[in-house]
Amino acid sequence: MKFDGRILILGTAPGAVSAQLAGKNLSLDQVGDLRNDISTDEITPLPILLNYDERLARYAHTGTQIGGEKPIGENAIATGGFAVIVAGKRYGKGSSREHSPLAEKSAGIRLVIAESFERIYRQNCDNLGIFTSSDFSLIDRIRAGSDISIDELVDGRDTLAQAILRAGGLLAYGQEKLKGAKLRPSLPQGPLTLAQKIVARHALDVDGIDWDMAPGTGGFVRAGHRFIHEYYTAMAAHMLHDRFGTPLDLYDPETILLFEDHLSYAHRSPTHIKLGLLPQVRELSDAHRAFGKQYGLTDHGYLLGEDGSEGISHAMMAESYALPGGIVVGTDSHTPHSGAVGCFAYGVGTTDMANAFMTGAIRLTMADSLLVRLGGEIRPGVTAKDIVLTLLSTDLIRSGGGLGKVFEFAGPVVEAMSVDERATLTNMVAELGGLTGLCAPDAETVRFLKERRGIDFIIEDWMQSDEGAAYADRITIDCAQVGPMLARPGDPGNGMAVDDLETPVQVDIAYGGSCTAGKREDFDHYYKVAKWAAGRGLKVASGVQLYLQCGTVQVRDYCIQNGYLDVFKAIGAELLGPSCGACGQCGPGVSERADQVTISAINRNFPGRGGPGTTWLASPPTVVASAIAGRIVTFEQLQKETTG
Repeated sequence: MKFDGRILILGTAPGAVSAQLAGKNLSLDQVGDLRNDISTDEITPLPILLNYDERLARYAHTGTQIGGEKPIGENAIATGGFAVIVAGKRYGKGSSREHSPLAEKSAGIRLVIAESFERIYRQNCDNLGIFTSSDFSLIDRIRAGSDISIDELVDGRDTLAQAILRAGGLLAYGQEKLKGAKLRPSLPQGPLTLAQKIVARHALDVDGIDWDMAPGTGGFVRAGHRFIHEYYTAMAAHMLHDRFGTPLDLYDPETILLFEDHLSYAHRSPTHIKLGLLPQVRELSDAHRAFGKQYGLTDHGYLLGEDGSEGISHAMMAESYALPGGIVVGTDSHTPHSGAVGCFAYGVGTTDMANAFMTGAIRLTMADSLLVRLGGEIRPGVTAKDIVLTLLSTDLIRSGGGLGKVFEFAGPVVEAMSVDERATLTNMVAELGGLTGLCAPDAETVRFLKERRGIDFIIEDWMQSDEGAAYADRITIDCAQVGPMLARPGDPGNGMAVDDLETPVQVDIAYGGSCTAGKREDFDHYYKVAKWAAGRGLKVASGVQLYLQCGTVQVRDYCIQNGYLDVFKAIGAELLGPSCGACGQCGPGVSERADQVTISAINRNFPGRGGPGTTWLASPPTVVASAIAGRIVTFEQLQKETTG
């Protein structure tokens, strides 16, 4: 191949990116340190997701920050004649949105060179036919006009990734190779991890792919359910109808689920209102609903006569669909939420899902497992959110040691946790950089399934890791040493103990909700703080807005039945219907000014994700306590201050 376009190096030296956009070609030595941790929230900021076709080209990297500024304006990459982007570590972290590589491709990018890549982003690039490499020697050769062989570009990738890239993308490959694929007839020999056992029971036999399911190798599996939400349905429908015409012959449509969960509060989103995006929201909703209606698919949509939707997709999957030992795939990076019930659940991009709609086969690059053992006992007032923020701040995770891994959570603390708390751990595997997270099913899992679904599930003997199973690494956390935690603005990995705050941090907005913190037990925590405050005549501090948003209708009904809502209203909280809401910058709780400070129980605080202000991450009790105090405090600190 010959890359005829220019190379844009995302370096941090002042003015380096602007100089390249103005037409100057710079070397690696001239651009300073490469920008690390470029997230998909930056490559395509959330409002841009309302586009799903060639219009994405104008917005590529409009949210990318260099030195506190956003130097890449609309159409800058497309009109700058760039074909290659260069950056540092963990390129494409965060959301699974395929809009990001599609925007880059639409703007002319054919190759991304980075020190390391996030799993979903790189897989999305493969599926679209964009090459990715960590070979920085390519830069000078491309600028010299040399041909680069495809063999070089796919060197080091697994056999499947190579085959997909050589075919020009996943849809072309899928129609040739995946129609009629059957489950493999045999299982590998142990000792095996739980992840290996689940994958082996769902692996497909595909012509030309001799997949032994070893870590780093790729193949295809069959999932019990495939789900998509409204940000991606229109894109998937556009891809499929453009390639295959109408009507489509969908594979096992009864196991395809649609969710309209992200944008049900867009009419109260400062961002969407200010930018005049509501007509585009309606366009996405119309396309989403039309696809579901055309093919008779189950669609969990908006509530009738009230704000909100039936629930957040991955939260509803754990409550209503996922089963131990099964596989679930969805177009959301937080699909691993269902790992709390022992289900191998992982996020995929739009092309992956479009292919899965047609063939029933879902691409999987098998990963090593990382064993996270939670020992000791949880201190009073400490939650699973505090534990995962501690895990995120460890050297191993911050250095990329969790990238692409299966996180297996075990130990006495996990065994004592409810499924709701386990879901906080598995949900935030997305922030840990992993493929999925798993908690082995046990008596608590059986209780959860009986309570939430009324089913009597029997755990089979194989549904646990074998003694002697191999792990790429092990992390042990003494939970007795973990106190209430925060993540400083900018990245969920910026962990610190609340007790280590040296100066008071005043807050303007407090938000409790999202898939991570909108579960029943999360609302138990919100209620405990709110009831204590209401009993002393305390309310949300003047000038602070506190929003509480359930993850699903089932959680809302639970709160109603237990009398929580009156107490929340008594302290001045605003209750919102189920939705992704502020977590996706799609509802109340989003900042409107750069000087606003938010404390939030959501899972990520990348630049711009929660609006122009800054966002601190915290546990549910810390969020409500801070709203009452008007500054970041723990519930314990609030109690001491109030009682003297």
